[in-house]
Amino acid sequence: MSDLTQFRASKDDFFGHHDHSPLNPQQKSSFNSLDYFPENNDLRLTLAVEQFPEQEEIVVQTSTGDAQTYARYGSFSFEVEGQTTTLTILTNEYGYFLPFVDSLANTETYGAGRYLEPQSLGGDQFLVDFNLAYNPYCAYNDKWSCPLTPWENRIKVPIRAGEKIFEK
Repeated sequence: MSDLTQFRASKDDFFGHHDHSPLNPQQKSSFNSLDYFPENNDLRLTLAVEQFPEQEEIVVQTSTGDAQTYARYGSFSFEVEGQTTTLTILTNEYGYFLPFVDSLANTETYGAGRYLEPQSLGGDQFLVDFNLAYNPYCAYNDKWSCPLTPWENRIKVPIRAGEKIFEK
């Protein structure tokens, strides 16, 4: 069993059984597993991030009308299915944050976007593994407050990796 398969099985167990699952009791009663794209090694990337000279703070609205503050850390470009795209990595006191909306939004992926926490490898290098892309908790249950994806991270390429849309 691959590490990703084990990770997904553990996550499914958490969603189906844990008290802190984002699913409500009715959802848990019929839950079997989340829906995932097959593992895609082409979307497990080591990327150089171009840090912004001034890491300006931005206020990101949430799904419940609240706001969260992040700093625009830097950007990276990569190729997906022959198309080059660019995303901006945000940061705050909790670490690096990469919200994004891809071209599959509202059909195969959650319309408001998915999240990643890129792993710093030192220097300007980051591991960005889209196989770990996940839906925010508000995708499962409206009681959760989730940061909305900034416009600059709404991309026109498909990211066929990670979690798919959740049918409530």
